[in-house]
Amino acid sequence: MLTFAIPKGALLKSSINLLKSVGLDFSAFLDDSNRMLQIVDPTGSAKALLVRTHDVPVYVEYGQAQVGFAGDDVLREKQPRVAQLLDLKYGYCRMAIAVPKQSPYKTPLQLPSHCRVASKFVNCAKAYFKSIDLPVEVIPLYGSVELGPITGMSDAIVDLVSTGKTLRENGLVEIEELFESTARLVVNPLSYRLNTDQVATMVDKLRFVVENQSS
Repeated sequence: MLTFAIPKGALLKSSINLLKSVGLDFSAFLDDSNRMLQIVDPTGSAKALLVRTHDVPVYVEYGQAQVGFAGDDVLREKQPRVAQLLDLKYGYCRMAIAVPKQSPYKTPLQLPSHCRVASKFVNCAKAYFKSIDLPVEVIPLYGSVELGPITGMSDAIVDLVSTGKTLRENGLVEIEELFESTARLVVNPLSYRLNTDQVATMVDKLRFVVENQSS
């Protein structure tokens, strides 16, 4: 049976709608009273796992799910051994560096060497600062990263930004965009090559829907 890894949070509704467009219904995950983490489509042809966003590529890499929906930000951070086959064109956000509004630093290159940068995207942050040859200490935070500069623990943050409202409400401003991110279709490479449980066939169906929606 074909298994999908569907992320909780911002990508959930769009991912379920996309699957619905190819005849698979996992809308029970949208019910606030639902506590199930695994459900089978009413047709009995596929099932879905409801997992944390950062866990999607893990389930796909290890074969517990053949197909998953993951943000490009997560894939850049985790560098999983999965095949990225399709930009799904939803879940837009950007990875950015932000500092307090009153900060004297207006560009990343103005940040002092060995300053502290808080982020839940540790690898993305390290890769960026290495690319501009600026040594910094990246502090891993997995809650409200904005508290880093607010409490004085860090000079800046690297985090996902959608509308920028959270930054503004906490007195922070963007000084650099690292990259843009959208949801991506990822598959287990072996399952795709062997077309296990018709993975390749499903990918073709999803590609057709996405390409026709964007045309």
